[in-house]
Amino acid sequence: MDIGFTNKMGEYYLQALAGKKAAVKNTTAKNTSATRHGGVSFGDIVSTKSAQGVSGQENVNLTNFKSRLQAMFPGAYYHVMDASKIPQGTWQRMDFPFEKFFAKEVDESVLNWTPSGANPAMTDPKVQSRLDSVLGQHSIVVPPALEEKIKSDPAMADKIMANINHLLAWNGYPVPGRINSALIVLDENGEVARWNLISGGGGLTGPTEAEQRQFEEEQKAKKIRRAKYARIVEEYALKRKLQEMERNKAYYQESVKALPLSSVYQRRIREAMNSVSHSLVSASKAGVMTSSITGASK
Repeated sequence: MDIGFTNKMGEYYLQALAGKKAAVKNTTAKNTSATRHGGVSFGDIVSTKSAQGVSGQENVNLTNFKSRLQAMFPGAYYHVMDASKIPQGTWQRMDFPFEKFFAKEVDESVLNWTPSGANPAMTDPKVQSRLDSVLGQHSIVVPPALEEKIKSDPAMADKIMANINHLLAWNGYPVPGRINSALIVLDENGEVARWNLISGGGGLTGPTEAEQRQFEEEQKAKKIRRAKYARIVEEYALKRKLQEMERNKAYYQESVKALPLSSVYQRRIREAMNSVSHSLVSASKAGVMTSSITGASK
């Protein structure tokens, strides 16, 4: 089955769609010493409200939050672990094992996953098979620190739901007439840190030539804006440095005037300071030019 992806830039780009996924050092899924985090479906959560093991207002806040997620993502998995620090570059890889979050238990080694080869294409049969395996399923990953905040602050749940609704609206999710799947990773402040929004079915096989060209042009424009911003920041830093040099120069000149030195000695000191100032200005300007060229070529 060919899988399509929705995002603000194009329906078929997992890179923009996928929020971000984790990377960690030298740990593979075969690591038998890795801990496993037990997850539960929202159906299990709602049916066992009275057995949560937490009493009072905290239990009410957390249960209400999970019920709201259940209404939005029926049957979704709910995992308490911090996946928000997975590097974005790792999360966006097509071979990242995101499907491991769609289970009642998640092996913690997924947080430390590292690639072992080139990033496969989205059209790779293995990638398509893994995407196909999670269609129609949903998973929410919540850090322990965030869950504690939800228990003590009912407003936190409102903030999280608003963030999720914004993400879905921004990416045009769910896609009508298709089988949709969502993986959402929250950080400890209730922000959406990483996500995968997947849709399949409908005979969609990939972007058109026009959509591909539009995507590439948007990426090029972003690169130009980043380079321009970097130049502005560097030029501002140079301006501040020059102003500081001028202030130091004026200070030392006044200090020299106050000293009982011969006029010849004073003149030599001023000439030396002017020589150093001109050298620093030239070196700083050369540095800005080199940075601008390098930024534009990336």
